[in-house]
Amino acid sequence: MDDRGRGSEDGEASAILIPLGAAHRQRADTPVSFDRRELDQILRLYGRMVAANEWRDYAIDHLPDRAIFSVFRRASEVPLFQIVKDPRLARRQGAFSVVAAGGRILKRGHELARVLAVFDPGLRLVKA
Repeated sequence: MDDRGRGSEDGEASAILIPLGAAHRQRADTPVSFDRRELDQILRLYGRMVAANEWRDYAIDHLPDRAIFSVFRRASEVPLFQIVKDPRLARRQGAFSVVAAGGRILKRGHELARVLAVFDPGLRLVKA
């Protein structure tokens, strides 16, 4: 085989040489996104909050380093909350987080369902 990866005239099979790290570079070029299961959980929560007249609009951003699901009361405002998926933090604090409008992180974790539980109303004591 010659140095360009072609077979010689005597019928050797040709091989394609791929430099190490090329697959990693290709993966790094694709933006981070929510998978189907994650998006299903988020949209179920969004539907409940729209029915409760809390949220009215949303936006999804797929950035090179993270994916963001932003929810709005009105489309012209800043987002009320952002549900963020950041794979770089997966081993440390967890890939998922809920961020309030002021930038305060309300909940962070490894499982999306537990992070989204911050929106579930707790039980309250009612006195008669």
